Amino acid sequence: MGKYLKGSEMINANWLNVGYRFLTVMFYLIGYLNQSAFGQVSDGLKLVNSIYDEQNPVVSPDGKVMYFTIANHPQNIGGKKDSGDIWVSLSLDGKWQLPIHGGPVINDSNYNAVAGFNTDGSILFLLGHYVKSGNVTTQGISASEKMSTGWSFPENIAIPYFLNRSTTLSGNINKDGTIFIFSADSYSTRGAEDIYVSLKNGNNWSEPINLGKNINTSLQEMSPTLSEDSRTLYFASNGHQGSGSFDIFTSIRLDDSWRNWSSPINLGDSVNSDARELYYRVTATNTFYTTTRDSDGYGDIRQKRDDPHFLKIDTLIKMLENRYDENNSTTILIRGNVTNSKSGEGISAKLQFKTDSIYVVTSSSNGNYQIRIPTTKIYTIEVERKGYVNSLEKLDLQTLKLNTLVMNFKLQPVEVGTVVNLKSVLFYMGTTNLLEESFPELDAVVDFLNSNPRVEIQLEGHTDNRGDAKKNTILSQQRVGKIKSYLVSKGISGKRIKGKGYGGSKPIAGSDTEETRKLNRRVEFLIVKS
Repeated sequence: MGKYLKGSEMINANWLNVGYRFLTVMFYLIGYLNQSAFGQVSDGLKLVNSIYDEQNPVVSPDGKVMYFTIANHPQNIGGKKDSGDIWVSLSLDGKWQLPIHGGPVINDSNYNAVAGFNTDGSILFLLGHYVKSGNVTTQGISASEKMSTGWSFPENIAIPYFLNRSTTLSGNINKDGTIFIFSADSYSTRGAEDIYVSLKNGNNWSEPINLGKNINTSLQEMSPTLSEDSRTLYFASNGHQGSGSFDIFTSIRLDDSWRNWSSPINLGDSVNSDARELYYRVTATNTFYTTTRDSDGYGDIRQKRDDPHFLKIDTLIKMLENRYDENNSTTILIRGNVTNSKSGEGISAKLQFKTDSIYVVTSSSNGNYQIRIPTTKIYTIEVERKGYVNSLEKLDLQTLKLNTLVMNFKLQPVEVGTVVNLKSVLFYMGTTNLLEESFPELDAVVDFLNSNPRVEIQLEGHTDNRGDAKKNTILSQQRVGKIKSYLVSKGISGKRIKGKGYGGSKPIAGSDTEETRKLNRRVEFLIVKS
């Protein structure tokens, strides 16, 4: 363990300080005293699942303890606004008992989740970095050692060029602690989240490797895990052909490059539904996954006892032959819904699928839409409605062999104080020259301002804090001026646009690594009048 926790201060975890036997009794007692929160004692997972969102089940190597994440639970470190804390359930006579909170050592006010264990369960790998005070400014994974008093304070593990722009991190580390497979919105991401792998050689981790276009689409790939031999991948996606918002797929690694995979196969209706399935975890005796099916819109953990664990190559090939007829589809049906990001209610909005032609559809009053468009094209999708901030997405159908695709959109209501990050507005290093990929998003800002003629905005430019602070402020001000000039050239009144360059004075992340510095280099606009 020394290679992970040299010199670490071992923290006394009071919630587990009298040993395994007392913990067993405690699970029983809490289970009967708090049935109103989690339901009645019964077989299976009924005590584990609650009115809250259960995700990311990971079972200890001995099969006796399940660690999982619950979001928005009032007993989380950050209360009901907490995006996820680690909770623990004990298996007794084949029944998973009422969970207890994992304690303040492995939980903080950030998103917390387990990535896996080493072979004997003495090391717990965690998603994310930890600090004893202040805000976390770095990203990656952490390791904690099992002590007689509980888990030690996690020691952060650095992965070169690790970056995740997403609000959560999902992934799995093998028992040797040498393979970390994960999903993130990172440097080379094709969509919202892609799946990557980082490999440990000696004491050093490799830069993340994108698994490539056979796995990753222009939409989301999440919650990956590997079989024990590291050849079979299980993951969730809404970018491959599926039954609902997210389905579970499997693929086999064909070589050691980690970029060459068999075509993903949907696991079918024994697991997948029109709800959201995530976190498919294969253990020595059982298989677990999460679903929103029959769970009031929140994730519940399910157990699949009859899973074969590993799909054979010939089975994959047979399924693949029946999966898709390339000569039978020149169009794709895209359907989904548009909702208010705050209330969750469906809204009517205009959707434009732009390529060499423009395809337009308007969602119904409850937010539903569907449109059939040609395949083998790259689209820019703009979703707009008066009173809401426009949404812009990319869709590359050249890499998707699908007959149908579900795409859902959330629009943010226009309110004074709303900040919109223009993620695709980028400049050449050290200059005020816009990259070509910036213009579709700037045009979406033009459309937004035309649709909402009373709105006034303040453009805000930011750099990282390297170099001369005065020069950084001047550069960010010049970049803001460049963007304002572009918007004015498209017919927007300059009186509606203010601008200010802040240089590196308003970071949103740390400045210790290139990954976090990149987050600080950004362009935003603030709604100052609506």
